[in-house]
Amino acid sequence: MTDNETGLAVNLKEVQKDYSAETLTPSKEITAIWKQVYKALRSEFGEAVFRSWLKSLTLQAQYHGTLEVSVPTRFMKDWIQTHYAKRILEMCVEKSSDIKRLEIVVVQGAMHEDDEASSKNKKANENSKQTPEKFEIASPLDQRFTFDSFVVGKPNALAHAAARRVVESAAVPFNPLFIYGGVGLGKTHLMHAIAWMIGDQSPEKQVMYLSAEKFMYQFVKALRSNETMAFKEFFRSVDVLMIDDIQFIAGKESTQEEFFHTFNALVDQNKQIIISADKAPSDLVGIEERLRSRLAWGLVADIQPSTYDLRLGIVQAKRDQLEADVPDSVLEFLALKVTSNIRELEGALNRIVAHAEVSKNAITLETTQEVLQDLLRSHDRRITIDEIQRKVAEHYNIRLSDMHSARRARQVARPRQVAMYLAKQLTARSLPEIGRKFGGRDHTTVMHAVRKIEELSNDDASFAQDIEILRRALTG
Repeated sequence: MTDNETGLAVNLKEVQKDYSAETLTPSKEITAIWKQVYKALRSEFGEAVFRSWLKSLTLQAQYHGTLEVSVPTRFMKDWIQTHYAKRILEMCVEKSSDIKRLEIVVVQGAMHEDDEASSKNKKANENSKQTPEKFEIASPLDQRFTFDSFVVGKPNALAHAAARRVVESAAVPFNPLFIYGGVGLGKTHLMHAIAWMIGDQSPEKQVMYLSAEKFMYQFVKALRSNETMAFKEFFRSVDVLMIDDIQFIAGKESTQEEFFHTFNALVDQNKQIIISADKAPSDLVGIEERLRSRLAWGLVADIQPSTYDLRLGIVQAKRDQLEADVPDSVLEFLALKVTSNIRELEGALNRIVAHAEVSKNAITLETTQEVLQDLLRSHDRRITIDEIQRKVAEHYNIRLSDMHSARRARQVARPRQVAMYLAKQLTARSLPEIGRKFGGRDHTTVMHAVRKIEELSNDDASFAQDIEILRRALTG
């Protein structure tokens, strides 16, 4: 039976308000019903789930068939909504047909007092009431970022396979999983996908996803308030710790020290750790050597700059998600022109779809160029083949004349292929035109060079970074 069929609904909102002034006090009957339901939650969902997620549920108000309960953080609210709210509402309805809706609100510091636990250990209960308020700092997960919505291609295949391995393995396959790559290439998407799937498959596990910035902020806060022990206990009690953008703690010695010990404690307990960064562990500047070596302990998976095929697959998937009428020619145009990162590519598609909805005009290549003219100008700066040849020759320390010569030595041929590849990517010149600029070579030679550089970029992360550095130098 669906919610619509029963007329029941689960609503959520984040609020800060004075309940005594703005809401109705629950009746004795409703209070008694809630106590019965609350007591039954432990047996319904299990001890681990109850302790991690449901223990803090507190009855706040009753009005117009609505039962309002609170939790102390938005993260807990989102998790309860996704996994448990529907069943909790059904349990309430079984006790009273007057209850039609369950509304979960966020009230900072609102915690449920477990009388049984308090009678056994009052001090332990006080600590449990403080911990969620002060240290429940997980970042919210984006519901769009799942494995189903992640488009896999050569540049991200390794990272995707590693992420799937983490969630599908009964034991910890490698610790940590370290994912690195440039801005907007999909690192955060993969981390959210891992968190969602672990939550679906093993709801009893406590998954903590947050940025390195938040970790540092909370650690400094704990130092100032003399609560470092509570901080340590909290972060070392999670089952899966996910830290995004670890490069943020570069140069922060005390934060690195605490993270180092947290890392070791979780590994000793066989708990999963997942880290993301913009560079490989060995290339992280300002990170202590011992921590860099720990980060490289497990599997290091890179996400390389996107290829044309991957970008095209992503905008095709995005078009299906939006259910928009976008011609293939427009998608091909976007995949060719917007090469900086996936985030900007999806944003460009969103813009042209929104413009079409507002203007009531069909999406065409002409309207796309008009709507995105500012974005395209930044990507389509007039880059010449001569400029590309000069930049590549300087980068590889060869003579400019080698770009046109017949020499086939590897130290000359490879940079020449790189220049041909960049000419194809960054200019509107045809293959024959590019070939003529490289000593009158045939267009098939240019095609071979493009394929060769794509293969090398997919197989060699350091080579791919070289190409990206050159591309940025030319487009910047």
